[in-house]
Amino acid sequence: MALPSEGPLKGLSAVVTGAGRGLGRAEALELARLGAAVVVNDYGQPGRDGSGEASAGPAEQVAAEIRAQGGRAVAHTGDVADFRQAEELVELAIAEFGRLDILVNNAGILRDRMVFSMTEDEWDSVIRVHLKGHFNTTHFAARHWRERSKAAGGEKVYGRIVNTSSEAFLAGSAGQPNYAAAKGGIVGLTTSTALALARYGVTANAICPRARTRMTEDVFAGFEQPAEGLDPLAPEHVAPLVGYLAAPAAAQVNGQLLVVHGGMVAIVERPRVRARFDSKQETFSYDELDALLTPHYADRPPGETFAAAEVLGLKRG
Repeated sequence: MALPSEGPLKGLSAVVTGAGRGLGRAEALELARLGAAVVVNDYGQPGRDGSGEASAGPAEQVAAEIRAQGGRAVAHTGDVADFRQAEELVELAIAEFGRLDILVNNAGILRDRMVFSMTEDEWDSVIRVHLKGHFNTTHFAARHWRERSKAAGGEKVYGRIVNTSSEAFLAGSAGQPNYAAAKGGIVGLTTSTALALARYGVTANAICPRARTRMTEDVFAGFEQPAEGLDPLAPEHVAPLVGYLAAPAAAQVNGQLLVVHGGMVAIVERPRVRARFDSKQETFSYDELDALLTPHYADRPPGETFAAAEVLGLKRG
């Protein structure tokens, strides 16, 4: 099936990291369908924990799929968590397509363990790929856009960043302290970037996708796929939102966090104050805090949090 000749992203170029499989692949294909030229990045390791030999196969296959449909795409097989390889990724987009307009950060790994069992390497590796990987590509893309704006006499340029967070940071995930921390950090990086780059015409937003991929096979193991029709948890449900956030129509959407899956998009509010207590003295004493806060939490189970199924809003099949 050939890609349409026109689209809202025609003439624009994009980088999608972790695009050899799952969500990243669906996002790269959607951006191409909307008219963008795409650099398909994937380090190509077969294990979802980042294990195994790196391979050009996954990235090359997706790039070839886009070209076979009449689109423009090249593959990049570098590690975005490596500062210099991330720079090479951005430079490849500029060299191939003249400039970079869209950055979609999706690359990630899992090394799940309870916090009392997690090793230093399991912590560091997940933070490195998710959080540092997002920073690395963002840094070089932002520098590119800033330099373009300066060269244009301070005029705004076109730039879009779509980062990938997770509801694991919102609701907690007992066996994923490294992943939840990284995903929370990505939201902080996104909002900071949105503020810093708005003057240049660049937006930065984050999504919390719910999709059945090799990264989430355990999370959604009990949610059966339908016998017919598109799986509500298919990555193809997430990709259109990424395409929209990358498009000119989303120029006013900046610094936002959106949850997306199977025909649903939810905009997440910034944290709000739930309750406030003011001291009747110059400053709080232990006794005063005890008298105010202990009754407030008296009816709550210790360590109360939301059950995963409640947060995801899903029912087991």
